[in-house]
Amino acid sequence: MKLYTTLEQQLKKEPNFVTDNGELKKWVVLNKAQNFDEELIALLLQEPTLKEKFFKEIAGVTVFNQNLFVQFLEQKNYLNDSYTQYKNKVGLTIGGKYLNQRNEVALVWPFKDCILEGGQSREEDKREEIFFNEILAQDEITQLLEPKVLTNAKRIDKDGEKPLDQFNRDADFNRKRGLPEDTITDNLIIKGNNLLGIGSLLPKFRGKIKFIYIDPPYNTGSDSFKYNDAFNQSTWLTFMKNRIELAKRLLAPSGVFMVQCSFHQFAYLKVLMNDLFEKHLCDFNIQVRHPDRALTGDKEFNDVIEYILIYSNDKGKKMPFIEEQKTIDDYTLKIVLKEGAVPKIIQCGSKSVEIYLPEQYEVISIPPSREGLKKVSIRGSIREKNSSGRFFVKYLEKLSEYPPETLFKVPDMGDDLESHRFFYSAPKNKKNGGYYQGMPTSSDVTKKQYPNFYNFEKEYNNVSKQGDVEFRNGKKPEELLKFLIQIFTKSNDIVLDYHLGSGTTAAVAHKLGRQYIGLEQLQSQIDLTQQRIKNVINGDQTGISEDEDVKWQGGGSFVYLELKKYNQTFIEQIEEAKDTKALLQIWEQMKAKSFLNYNVDIKKQEEHIEEFKTLTLKEQKQHLCEILDKNQLYVNLSSLEDADFACSDDEKKVTKDFYQIK
Repeated sequence: MKLYTTLEQQLKKEPNFVTDNGELKKWVVLNKAQNFDEELIALLLQEPTLKEKFFKEIAGVTVFNQNLFVQFLEQKNYLNDSYTQYKNKVGLTIGGKYLNQRNEVALVWPFKDCILEGGQSREEDKREEIFFNEILAQDEITQLLEPKVLTNAKRIDKDGEKPLDQFNRDADFNRKRGLPEDTITDNLIIKGNNLLGIGSLLPKFRGKIKFIYIDPPYNTGSDSFKYNDAFNQSTWLTFMKNRIELAKRLLAPSGVFMVQCSFHQFAYLKVLMNDLFEKHLCDFNIQVRHPDRALTGDKEFNDVIEYILIYSNDKGKKMPFIEEQKTIDDYTLKIVLKEGAVPKIIQCGSKSVEIYLPEQYEVISIPPSREGLKKVSIRGSIREKNSSGRFFVKYLEKLSEYPPETLFKVPDMGDDLESHRFFYSAPKNKKNGGYYQGMPTSSDVTKKQYPNFYNFEKEYNNVSKQGDVEFRNGKKPEELLKFLIQIFTKSNDIVLDYHLGSGTTAAVAHKLGRQYIGLEQLQSQIDLTQQRIKNVINGDQTGISEDEDVKWQGGGSFVYLELKKYNQTFIEQIEEAKDTKALLQIWEQMKAKSFLNYNVDIKKQEEHIEEFKTLTLKEQKQHLCEILDKNQLYVNLSSLEDADFACSDDEKKVTKDFYQIK
């Protein structure tokens, strides 16, 4: 052990290698050793014994014996002086190392090291996606994720639509909810690519959002869902990873991030999110249809369950409890000590137990409904099950020497008014042991844990017309979002949904008094969302509106914005073109106004225009889309004053106000 002690003492000289309670961060050290970390190697070389043991001279060069060091640290750190090489653990190994000891063991897939813009703008369009490698295309990624110019801004309230004059920033309101005074307090609905939209939110909403819920494409292999849902698995995982990694930067320290999915990608998505977040809180299993109601299409069996994965970046965060209001019968008993009663105090482990003889106290305030309330003793069944029983079993001999009806006041037990519980010594002929049942408690609610299974099948069956907008095959019931939002947020917290769809998250947040931000790219769904929130403002009575704790009557407002398009405009024109003549007209505009890929030679394109005409319409569209610079689909904030992008005065005004640029 001498060598290990020397090693441990030397490593602990570096604060980054030590936990808050003084323990060595073994995984940090192992990781640095496996990567030939200069800081670690320098520290080892400073100690002669360690230098002699873990280094060797080769042709005058000191070489670190990495394998020996890692093997020694692992065995001594976990084995101490045991006589076996196997640790006190069951698991799979590679080369003698457990999987979770090997930094190279990870969930991998093609394009994991890339950023996928994911720019579908129409349901039926399946354009060839572009992957930007995180290392090789760092400049392109930086440009891609830069905040964008905002356009078409308007405020919508009960009086209708009007141009946006300025964003609201209520300083008093923000102070009350613990946010900077200049935080935007408007509800926001933003049209545009959600990856780029998240990047545009970061400058002003980083670390401020308490609740992120998304209902992304499930990647079922079927195109029945209203999104372009035909990503293959690796592309889908890249698509999800890019957005989750970026969006989690928006989370408040105690915020939660949840994703709803089906069985198709549940397992891979969970492993991905385990890697991205510090804390997995829970998976809710949601029954979305009746077992007897079979679906056709991509289902090989009757799939009735969907999953909601719930994560946080707060390592100490725990699932909240269900809180239920107590009734009068929960306040059933009051014990009063008589004047001059001085207790005897005995020590039972760490608890100082006060002892009152029968003549020193009396029981009062038993409501008529509980007149039959009985006292129960420290003898009998209570010994066997709960913490109270285990306590009295342990100290039974010490407590049983007192006369019947002796009262024991035990601190830090139960949820009683003064953080204590009263027990008493039963007569010798009684065996119904325990404590005074129905003690007054320190709060007016009882608490219990949430189960992880819920049946929302009834709500899913009645969801199609909620919000007075039609959206089949993907609409979530308002009751489900209400359930989630009320568990994890309080009034005025900020809620984000960047796969907004028909706007259920925004509608529910509006009715529950939460600030919300919604991102959506598809025009058809933006139209649905705007109409739905207008209906909510005007007093929509569908969904949760008539719930006892909601009683929605209307009111409020939201701000609608769009990310300003540039090359994206040309892509949408190309998609809409009906023939070659229309595409050639678009090409003329592209030559004059669009940003083309740097390697596109316009002169050569013109020389081969006749060949272009021989292609099918689909091939012509694909070719024109491919030669556009995909990094210029939207206008970057840095180009706000660039004349080439022709940003209007109104666009400059709203963009500068949003980002607070003077």
